[in-house]
Amino acid sequence: MKNEVKIHEVKPSFTNRRSFLKISGLTLVSTSLLLAGCNDDEDNNPPDSKLPGKRNGVFDLGGGDFGVLTYAYALEQLEADFYTKVVNATGFTTNFTTADQQVLNDLYNHELIHREFFKVTLSAALPDPSTQLLPTLAFTYGTLNFSDRTQVLATAKALEDTGVAAYNGAGRLITNPEYLLLAGKIVSVEARHASAIRSLINPNSNDFAGDDVVNTTTGLDVKKNPSEVIPIAGGFITTDFTAQFLP
Repeated sequence: MKNEVKIHEVKPSFTNRRSFLKISGLTLVSTSLLLAGCNDDEDNNPPDSKLPGKRNGVFDLGGGDFGVLTYAYALEQLEADFYTKVVNATGFTTNFTTADQQVLNDLYNHELIHREFFKVTLSAALPDPSTQLLPTLAFTYGTLNFSDRTQVLATAKALEDTGVAAYNGAGRLITNPEYLLLAGKIVSVEARHASAIRSLINPNSNDFAGDDVVNTTTGLDVKKNPSEVIPIAGGFITTDFTAQFLP
């Protein structure tokens, strides 16, 4: 969430921010080619494998690089579903400002790209995607009114801040340098999302890089382990799953 610095009281520009958002989202499309040939054509994996898949009838995210990618895929499914509901809500064009609509539409398109990116990547890389690819998840948002600007932006802020912290915390678990590079590209986009949402909530403030998400001593973003993030995301996810191999 470090994508802009306030110098001499220069006000942030939504036009420039939108350009960054669009470029960040679109460049991810080309990176999918990096992972397209990662399937090693392995035989069926032994019972003690940490690959994603059902264990005792419940899908487990798995461990290692594939576990981290599957974990990210679950989070991107959630964000894509949320923004799909936001931009299709009956009050979207009447209860949200033009700036709101522009940014939220950009985020919607990005999260769809992220979700499909992980789906295609994992389908190509997993030894047996028919059993090891995370299924399409189901979600609930409780009493959230998707036509209420305040409720939607507050939920978007929570999801984006959690998403950034999730990528930051999972990076250390990735061993494949190409996967790590891709995770770094995506978290930079998610940080722009978090910044944009914060600026919509409190325009022309320092909230885009608030002390609650950027450590004032180290200058680093907040990070969370999967075991910290999953209970938060799990409040929205109704599909049963486990993550016994992720810290």
